[in-house]
Formats: sequence, C-alpha cells, structure tokens
Amino acid sequence: MFQNLFSPSVQHTLDLIGIFVFAISGALLAVRKNFDVFGIAVLAEVTALGGGLFRDLIIGAVPPAAFTDLGYFVTPLLAALLVFFLHPHVERIQVGVNVFDAAGLGLFCVAGTTKAYEYGLGLTQSVTLGLATAVGGGVLRDVLANEVPSLLRWDRDLYAVPAIVGATMVALCIRYDALTSFTSGLAALTAFVLRLLAMRFHWRAPRAWNRRSTVREE
Repeated sequence: MFQNLFSPSVQHTLDLIGIFVFAISGALLAVRKNFDVFGIAVLAEVTALGGGLFRDLIIGAVPPAAFTDLGYFVTPLLAALLVFFLHPHVERIQVGVNVFDAAGLGLFCVAGTTKAYEYGLGLTQSVTLGLATAVGGGVLRDVLANEVPSLLRWDRDLYAVPAIVGATMVALCIRYDALTSFTSGLAALTAFVLRLLAMRFHWRAPRAWNRRSTVREE
C-alpha cells in the first residue's frame, strides 16, 4: 500500500536519520553518566535500535533490519564517536539529550506505525507498535543507565503522549487514504514539536485522582 510513499533511498535515509538522532541522545546520556567509550557505544546502539528491534520481532519482520543492513549498525557507532570527542559542556548535555530524543521520537512513531500496518496489523495495534518503536529505545537506555524510564515518571514532562499523537495522526491518514510523504512528515513534526513544548512548559500527565499515598516521593 505504501510502496510509493517514499522511494527506497529516501526511506533508508529517514531511517538512518532517526537512528542517528536517537543514538546521539543515548551517547549524550552515557557521557553525563560518566560511562567509558564502550558504554557510550552500547547506549547509543541500544537507544537507536531497541524500539525497531522490538517492533520487527512482534510483526515477524525477521531478521530485523538492524542485522541485515550494516548502515543501521554503523550509524550509532558514528554518533557515539562524534559525542565521545565533541560532546557539549556538562551543564548543556541534558538539553542535547532532550532535543535529539524528541527528534527521534517524532521520526520513529511515524515509521513504526506505518511498518506495522504494512505487515497486516489493525490501526489500533499499529499505533501501539508505533509508540513502542518511538519509546522502546529510550526505555532501554534509561534502564541501562540506572534511571526510571522517563515515560513512567510523573515528575517528567510528557514523553509518550507526543508519540501517541504522531502515531494516531498516521493511523487517521491511513484510515482516510490520506497518507503521503507530506502528511507523514507533518505527523513526525507534530510529535517533535509537542515534545519540545512539553519540555518548555513542563506539561505533565495527571496522577491518580485524589491521591493520598503515604509512600515517600523520590
């Protein structure tokens, strides 16, 4: 259905861009955590490829592209090398992590939703896998860095919601036969901008109604 949405070269380029920006965010977090060069490379690879690997295994797209295309494996290493030598000053690292992560979030929620639908999943299931594609690498990154994943913390700005919005926009475009390169790009841009706005204005999801927990907040 979507063979003409992007040419193979354009689709491959978009995939590599998404992988690169996610790898940058993983490598920057590794630097902030004072990891060595191997740790930086591992966190870059996991952040860049984790969500896509999960999606491909679920939909049966095996072996996953990360294991059949050398570019998918090498790109995170290049990002890790770049960060190793040229990372910003310590006080600016978190800003870089968030911006690159938001860019990857937007690109991957669109790519994940589209690919899941191509492999026969329904629209709701495709949105779910689009979300998993977008946030999966970040979750693995945070776990390996010994942090509670951002999308599970009430005190962190909205993370999963922008990806859900972007993935839902793709699903609606599919439903109404309006999915084009323009609408796909618009969905990715919407998720990216929503994430940036959430960080700028500290938008957060509500906690349990009338919460009276005695557990100490961390």
